[in-house]
Amino acid sequence: MKTALAKQSVLIVDDTPQNISLLSASLTDKYTVRATTSGIQAINICLSMPIDIILLDVMMPDMDGFETCRRLKENPITRSIPVIFVTARGEIEDESMGFACGAVDYITKPIRAPIVQARVKTHLALFDQNRALERLVQERTAELNETRLEILHRLGCAGEYRDNDTGQHVVRVCHYSRIIAKASGLPESEAELLYNAATLHDTGKIGIPDSILFKPGKLDEEEWNIIRSHCEIGHKIIGNKQNSLLKTAATVAMTHHERWDGSGYPQGLKGADIPLWGRIVAVADVFDALTSERPYKRAWNVTEAVEEIERCREQHFDPHIVDSFMRIIPEITYIKEQFSDAF
Repeated sequence: MKTALAKQSVLIVDDTPQNISLLSASLTDKYTVRATTSGIQAINICLSMPIDIILLDVMMPDMDGFETCRRLKENPITRSIPVIFVTARGEIEDESMGFACGAVDYITKPIRAPIVQARVKTHLALFDQNRALERLVQERTAELNETRLEILHRLGCAGEYRDNDTGQHVVRVCHYSRIIAKASGLPESEAELLYNAATLHDTGKIGIPDSILFKPGKLDEEEWNIIRSHCEIGHKIIGNKQNSLLKTAATVAMTHHERWDGSGYPQGLKGADIPLWGRIVAVADVFDALTSERPYKRAWNVTEAVEEIERCREQHFDPHIVDSFMRIIPEITYIKEQFSDAF
């Protein structure tokens, strides 16, 4: 971002030194002017320093202006720099080809200083406006995305508050899921996706009656069936959406109680038929349930919980996910302590 006093930069590309001198003389008072006689060098300059606009000759040896422009527009780093062709070729076909390559304007030789100055000023102003608009769009998009994620996390915590006064269970499960995903070899973007999607893993508890959810004693078979229905309820609440975040969240809600040996619910999926998201959240969810105090049970310590996770490999849990979990016990313990239920 330039200061108010900084001059904008113009790159002149022409294989004739006299043409460079003429163009430079008309612009040097108001702009920082750089020049080269080669299309390849022009690309390298644009990659190595900030350039605000390019005045580009068409007829040059080795690489002509059209090809130079095409390469600039193909590169994400340089594609936004406005290009004005300055050439003796004034046929309509030449102008059409120039615009097709991505140029914003076309000046024919012999050049006239007032025309060059006016065109450069106009397109630099447009360029600045476009950059300002892009920044604004990026800021608004970031704000919208942040708000959307916050709503998801609030919704997930709202469901969790029904049977966990602090609502920290969902926070811990999200963090556990992310680091287990990374330890399992998933890229950062996929681990972040799961972190946000896991927020809604238990949102179906909203549909479970209080008399069952808060029952301190042992549940009978009918009550267990109602508890198990929270997976399908959560899936229905989230819906069948194509948005990757909601699609992942729906998958997690439906499958995080499936078991590697096929004895889980609600679909009785087995092994790799269980989506990876569900297999990861299953480990995170059970570990947190074991290490959290509930009306019907004491909180297990980390060592006890880890031993139980290990004991249940190939029964409840994907053995590869268990291996990943075991490698990051220090990080798991840190998260448990950082987001404890203690007030």
